[in-house]
Amino acid sequence: MLDELAGSAEDLPCLMNASPPPSPRNLPPDRRKLSFAAQELRLISALVVLLALGVFLALPFVLSIGSVVFLPLVAAVILTVVLSPLADRLAGWGVPNFLASFLALLALIAVLSLALTVVLMPAVSLFEEAPSMVRQVGRHFSELRGSFAWVSEINRQLAAIVGTPETREVVLAGPSVIEQLAFATPTVLLEVLLTLMLTFFMIESRIRLRRRLLLERQQVGASLKAARALREVQDRVAEYILTVSVINAGVGVVVALGAWLLGLGAPVMWGGLAMLLNFVPYIGPLIMLSLLTLFGLGSAEAPLVGLIPAAAYLGLHTVESNVVTPAVLGARFTTNPVMILLALTYFGWIWGVAGALLSVPILLTLTALIEHLGRPNFVGFLFGEPLFASNVLELSAEH
Repeated sequence: MLDELAGSAEDLPCLMNASPPPSPRNLPPDRRKLSFAAQELRLISALVVLLALGVFLALPFVLSIGSVVFLPLVAAVILTVVLSPLADRLAGWGVPNFLASFLALLALIAVLSLALTVVLMPAVSLFEEAPSMVRQVGRHFSELRGSFAWVSEINRQLAAIVGTPETREVVLAGPSVIEQLAFATPTVLLEVLLTLMLTFFMIESRIRLRRRLLLERQQVGASLKAARALREVQDRVAEYILTVSVINAGVGVVVALGAWLLGLGAPVMWGGLAMLLNFVPYIGPLIMLSLLTLFGLGSAEAPLVGLIPAAAYLGLHTVESNVVTPAVLGARFTTNPVMILLALTYFGWIWGVAGALLSVPILLTLTALIEHLGRPNFVGFLFGEPLFASNVLELSAEH
């Protein structure tokens, strides 16, 4: 490596004294055409980059305004990708396509209903204990505030020395929680119903869509590329969701056992909640940790004892996210954490919790499509390289 760097340093003066490339006017006609074509291609590539940047910046506002239409559509596409293998398996056993599509969707509804029942039913009984828990947490914070009373005294003395003008606080009345739920329920029900309907019709028409996508291409190479891209997207997203579901189910079982051993109420609820929240990267475990902290402080007499469930879950999540998940998923699903955070922030900003749940499947779908269609070389393009690795002009020059 040092010899190569030394050789490059010795050649640097020669490169600096080298004559500039010849003007396109002094080139032969064939080379002149290629030179002008290269400039034209770079101009078009620059326009494509600017257009892609504009779409990336404008897309959140369009998707947010039309969330009633776009959110069910995107969710239906992801669910279709996940449920199509099940429908294909049922169709392979001789079940009619219409019935196979309906059974696949019915299986999804049954799993979601079971998960929500496991979580929501015990939560209703625990909701009755919320006032006593809030009072217990308040007592713990009062004790903690009493331990730091000297800080408040210093602030009061500083305020008396400096002098603070009297201010009036204006409180604006907002809608209550019940009113917000009343306003949001019709929209949520409409989106869920539209998502299920779109998913069913997409699953039912999957065979026709595959035939049109593969057989209506003018070139055999395009058909092969479309088939590979379609299979890669379906396999990658379905395998990812299935693998993550198994891992999250294991996390839920461990959390339920831990909650039972620690004496927490409704351990099955805590396990189901941990399983569901673990589907949302980074934010879901943080919410689970906060809930365990508040519940522990609200049900324990000593603050340190109340922090034990949250500390145990933090240790479990550390092992799961840093050891178990990377070992199980392997290199096939190794995605840059920065890209996951960007996708989570981007789609969470647009669609809230639903966008955060769909962020990783959308990222995997886009990654699979980009790998088959061509990965753009944005960094190299800034330094004069082609935008895509396969340069048409270089192929023409070779011939």
